[in-house]
Amino acid sequence: MSGNVVHLHKHTDPPTAVDTRPALAVVPEQPAAPMVPLWVRSGRAIRAVVTHETTRTAARGAARHGLYVFGGARIVARRTWDGRTAARYERMLRAAEAAGNYEAAAEWEERGQRFREARHRRRMDLLHSPMDAAKGVLVGTGMGIGSLVALGVVLAIANKDVTDVVTPLMAVVEFIRLLITIVQVVWGPLVSIGPFLALLALWAVGSHQQAAPAWALPATVRDTAGEPITPSIVVKALRDLGVPALRNAIKEMGDAGASMLGPIRIAGCGVEVDVTLPSGVSTNEVQNRRRKLAENLTRHEHEVFITLPEAARTVRLWIADSGALDEPIGPSPLATDDTMTADYTKGHAPWGQDLRGDAAALSLYQRHLLITGLSNQGKTAALRALALWLALDRSVEFRIADLKGAGDWAMFIGLATILIQGPTDEHVIEATEMLEGGVAEMERRLQAADGADFPPLILLVDEAQVAFMCPAKDEDRRPYGGSKATSRYFTAARKIHNQGRAVNVLLWQGTQDPTDQNLPKLVREGAHTRASLALGTESQARMALGDKAVDGGAAPNLLRPGLDKGTVVVASDGITIPAGQASITVRTHYIDTDTAGEIAERAKALRDGVTTLHVIERGEERDPLADIFAVLGDAPRVLTADVLKRLTALDSDAYGRWTPGDLKRVLEDAGAEPYKSDGRMVVGRDRVARALTNRDADGSASASE
Repeated sequence: MSGNVVHLHKHTDPPTAVDTRPALAVVPEQPAAPMVPLWVRSGRAIRAVVTHETTRTAARGAARHGLYVFGGARIVARRTWDGRTAARYERMLRAAEAAGNYEAAAEWEERGQRFREARHRRRMDLLHSPMDAAKGVLVGTGMGIGSLVALGVVLAIANKDVTDVVTPLMAVVEFIRLLITIVQVVWGPLVSIGPFLALLALWAVGSHQQAAPAWALPATVRDTAGEPITPSIVVKALRDLGVPALRNAIKEMGDAGASMLGPIRIAGCGVEVDVTLPSGVSTNEVQNRRRKLAENLTRHEHEVFITLPEAARTVRLWIADSGALDEPIGPSPLATDDTMTADYTKGHAPWGQDLRGDAAALSLYQRHLLITGLSNQGKTAALRALALWLALDRSVEFRIADLKGAGDWAMFIGLATILIQGPTDEHVIEATEMLEGGVAEMERRLQAADGADFPPLILLVDEAQVAFMCPAKDEDRRPYGGSKATSRYFTAARKIHNQGRAVNVLLWQGTQDPTDQNLPKLVREGAHTRASLALGTESQARMALGDKAVDGGAAPNLLRPGLDKGTVVVASDGITIPAGQASITVRTHYIDTDTAGEIAERAKALRDGVTTLHVIERGEERDPLADIFAVLGDAPRVLTADVLKRLTALDSDAYGRWTPGDLKRVLEDAGAEPYKSDGRMVVGRDRVARALTNRDADGSASASE
């Protein structure tokens, strides 16, 4: 046993091959779709048939023709009632009273009284009519029989036959019997079809008057856009405006509302009509539904303007010809008349056309100006058009700050004594100091005022919202922007608004997208002329034009951005506004940059030469003689008063309080004293240049020694 080793082997299964193929996803067996009940399928089919357009059209047609009958019956019943009673006169009386026409009301009351008296007489006559009718029948019958007998006697004598005496009577009897036979034959069918004929007559009346609800009436295929405005169209538009009191009043008026309307007058590219509203309807109920009214008149919203004239409870509708406001107006007279000049005191700037197509001209005399609107709506072009016209008055001085810096005012180089162009904080600082220089000039004029008429000084700031929103502060921590009492730009603007117009120092500002932050209340209310292009909201419109103008119908927020470019709503006493209105809408002339440059060249030709400063020097020692030479420009001589103005514009701190005596002293010390030319004191450029040369030569000689 020891030599024998017994090995026990565990029994194992032979190895199997490994399946390396990817396992297939086991898709569970989908349950069978449930059977849709037959009644569900039938309901869907019925719904499809019921909601089909053909079915709906047929249903509307059936309802329409049925309602025509009921509408026709109502109309016939009303006509019958009006004919038998004094209801018509009562309606006309109420309409006249609602319109405030008491004379017409008294006349209708008198007519109604006459109608009642005549009706009373007719009714009293009916009490005696049976006896009178009976007597008439007896008399007529007797006379008729007598006539027939007499005729029979004549026939009997002629024919020698006694029986002919009754022949005429028998003929009448036979005729009556024939009529009875005809009636017996016709009466049955007539009774049968009579009701149908009555219904057909009622249907014809209702169909002619379209006496069915709007949903049942057929869709019209006629293009009503641009159709002429008639009284019936205006009344229907007002009736369907959604004001219950107005709708009911029009229904009760005997003339269907025609008494509310004044004459429809042609007004430019549209028509104008005054509407006297009935009692119980306020004007703002109509103003607040401008879009619906325009659509009822088959116009777009921008083609209907609602204003309030002087008469109480009256709205004035101006309705443009369809598409007329999308047509451009003609070029500006500034571009077509090379000989045009301006007069600051008595003239009016040709700004554009009002909605009537009449020329709209604006007086700029002693009026601060504010124009605002959304971006890219033509604000700068509208403001620049006014400045270009005023530049044709050689007595006007411009100081301009363009805080956009896109070159829109570049043509004023050589016209403006200061031209700042750029949107940075540094440009805002310069614009602020420009206004503060204007304040210094204003104060100098106020102190020297002795009844003198000072030449106009226009301080123009385009994109003024940049200045109000500027965060920069000066060395004393006073902010340049903002609307606090310490804000430098705000303070300077307020000072000019308060006292500037008295000495012809005026502030013109252009801003965009006004808010209380970028256009403070005190600044916007300081402007005498306020104009607005398209805006986004009514609250912005109130900021731009004031509550009075907006409450009176001004709505720049309803102008179409992009489509109504250059259209401004103006509130000012410097432009002719129809009586009773607080504003006027003007489509301004567009003057492109090239044409503006040509107009500016004409303005420069009227002047001796203006040196335009682009940077205001601050905080450095001034050389008065060099500054005088700099502001003289290329002109051979300049009036001493103009030299003083240019020096003030150059540095108001150094020269703002200079008098003609100070200027004369500096020039006499340098040997370049002023002299008279054409009876007025002037400063000669050659004299100042020679004095500078001599001074520099003397300084060089002293240095060499």
